[in-house]
Amino acid sequence: MSEHNEEQPLNLDIPSHLEYSDDHVWVNLTDGELAVVGITEYAAEQFGELVFVDLPEAGEHVDAGDEIVELESSKAVQPLVSPVSGTIRYVNRDVADDPSVINGDPYGEGWILKIELDDDEPELLNAEQYAKVVR
Repeated sequence: MSEHNEEQPLNLDIPSHLEYSDDHVWVNLTDGELAVVGITEYAAEQFGELVFVDLPEAGEHVDAGDEIVELESSKAVQPLVSPVSGTIRYVNRDVADDPSVINGDPYGEGWILKIELDDDEPELLNAEQYAKVVR
């Protein structure tokens, strides 16, 4: 039996109520003016077990395209690129204390930031469009 899983992106969980960036970041815009941001299950699987998450400070302003979080696994250090512009209102300290929360529940407890949006209409992919990116 081979050690690593066969790549089967079709089995990935891609919740339809979220929106996505090409950089494997999800955004939940259903929370009023705050956009909840995290990494997708695909990204979490690519990283492997996360060992360190370097979060920005709440109150910091970010632009879409900025590298705002550093994610470190045993394989690599990778930035999280913000898919939206706005002001960071909350950071998930739980993922800083225990990054494996992201691997275990990337769309739930593993959220990373909540950003108050500058622009009501960030350009994001829907679940169907994102599924094509990871195929």
